[in-house]
Amino acid sequence: MPAPQPQFALVDVNNFFVSCERTFRADLENTPLVVLSNNDGCAIARSKEAKEMGVKMGTPWFKLQPTARKRGLLAFSSNYALYGDMSQRVVRLLRDFAPDLEVYSIDECFLRIESVARRHGGASAMGRAIRERIRQWLGLPVCVGIGPTKTLAKFANHLAKKNGVFDGVCDLYTLSRPERKQWMSRLDAGEVWGVGRRIARRLDELGIHTVLDLREASPQEIRGHFGVVMERTCQELRGISCLELEDISPPKQQIMVSRSFGCPVRTLKDLREAVATFTARAAEKLRQQAGVAAAIHVFIRTDRFREDEPQYTPGIVVPLADGTDDTLALLEAAFSGLCAIYREGFRYKKAGVMLTLISDKTRQPTLFGDTASGEKSKRLMLAMDAINREFGRDTLRSAASGIEHRWATKAEMRSPRYTTRWDELPGVS
Repeated sequence: MPAPQPQFALVDVNNFFVSCERTFRADLENTPLVVLSNNDGCAIARSKEAKEMGVKMGTPWFKLQPTARKRGLLAFSSNYALYGDMSQRVVRLLRDFAPDLEVYSIDECFLRIESVARRHGGASAMGRAIRERIRQWLGLPVCVGIGPTKTLAKFANHLAKKNGVFDGVCDLYTLSRPERKQWMSRLDAGEVWGVGRRIARRLDELGIHTVLDLREASPQEIRGHFGVVMERTCQELRGISCLELEDISPPKQQIMVSRSFGCPVRTLKDLREAVATFTARAAEKLRQQAGVAAAIHVFIRTDRFREDEPQYTPGIVVPLADGTDDTLALLEAAFSGLCAIYREGFRYKKAGVMLTLISDKTRQPTLFGDTASGEKSKRLMLAMDAINREFGRDTLRSAASGIEHRWATKAEMRSPRYTTRWDELPGVS
């Protein structure tokens, strides 16, 4: 018996950051909202109402403030603890519908549904059930796109999001071939998943203006102009599945953690605290992917927008004798690098670390490696990670990270971390 043809569903939370804020604030349902970037800088998420007011993505908050109160526009600082936890809850719900899924981003998941759609009454009914359950259980609005390939599922999701006729669920299998072509002819080729601005301009020069034009183009000619990746996109638009689900994300070859400071930093002490905090976070991510790093890049930056102040943007790569995931070993290397590049007399605006030369833990240790110390380090890191998972991040941390964090990123309008902090749980009156 031949294997069933693949069916993919893309589930995407609408205006994810804004929707997370509204989940615990029903009074904000129709209020224009924006969520701001680090240090309450620019709008990185906008509600439908804010978009209708003309608020553009990336608009600095200080430019919006004069009219915000007059027009009823509200702003929230980024609440990444809340967004990350809500994302994980969405994924757990989706696993109840389909065991084969790929977490594509914080607000999007691909599902393989050909083997499970029937038990839910078909693909369309399954999409509606997903939408209803996530709305009912988590308070988040989602759209679902369904198609025979990942690219077409992405296309269908775009239609579901932008056209009310689909009521949040677009199943391409329910559309006739002329209907599919009609929808494809209405959308620019630049809207296709994986087609960036530069490729879109080149497609336009070749007379390929719409999604339908790209679908009907010769895959061989597309490959000649753009390579195998765009050829696969063209084939996927024709309904030929070329992209499988990525069950496990490939390990990162570099891990970077950096932040802009809430206020300028002058002293080495404050810079050490920041670098220690960032290094610990990077080391935690490294252990999560079971890797070790053989070098760490440390950098500090002054504010490039302050043309009236002297500028200094140094960085340094510190090699390690052997690959490690030990926070303490990485801190020692990071501090030696920081001390080498630090100069007095500057107002620093940003710092960061990047772990490089990452490999997996099966790497052969050096000839003179200390096996006993390595086992002790492994037990210490396992214990620290276990404690922090159980009781919250930074419950156990290096003293070098400090306590006051005068340099910390501003988040003056952050909502409570409703789902991850006991002292910020929502109350019922």
